[in-house]
Amino acid sequence: MEKMNKRWILAMVLLLGTVMLTACGQKYAAVPINEDVDICAICNMQVKDDAFATQLTTKDGKNFKFDDLGCMNEWKKENGTDNIGMDYVRDYNDKEWIEFNKATYVYDPSLRTPMAYGIVNFKDKASAEAFVAEQGVGKVMTADELASHDWTQNMDNMNMDGDGDGHGHGHDEGGTDQGSKHNMGEDMSKDMHQEGESKEGSGSH
Repeated sequence: MEKMNKRWILAMVLLLGTVMLTACGQKYAAVPINEDVDICAICNMQVKDDAFATQLTTKDGKNFKFDDLGCMNEWKKENGTDNIGMDYVRDYNDKEWIEFNKATYVYDPSLRTPMAYGIVNFKDKASAEAFVAEQGVGKVMTADELASHDWTQNMDNMNMDGDGDGHGHGHDEGGTDQGSKHNMGEDMSKDMHQEGESKEGSGSH
């Protein structure tokens, strides 16, 4: 009888440990983007439910979302990485969430991203190389290589709408071909700003 009780207690301990480990893994899972409420933790712009959205969850369960990979990098510079439970980017082709360290990246200053950092994410190297071949520009990089990247914003792409807001979510003549090939920039069109302006306007009356 005593042996049975010990076995039962051991089984319960193992089961509890499994549940706790599962819960910890779920805590760091990527969460959906809600365009109505999600704001970039760095630039305070709306986070669009597009291929450029990134996010991280800290070990204490706090989730931060960003409209551009460059903004997530800024957060890491300001806050460090020791407390990050998991960080995610999205595949450019199907918007699937990928762990930051497992993704492959393409950089070129002419590539239009929400905050003009010019980095696009892919789930594997083959997809990244196919994108470079199609676009005719771009450098394929790993997450480790991004650690030494200079993260320079292309200031020529920061105000492409001509609306004076300086956030570069529109188009310019110099990048039309690249934008049309992969619909680059369609998720960063003027209505993003117009929606934000209308919300602010309605709140001020």
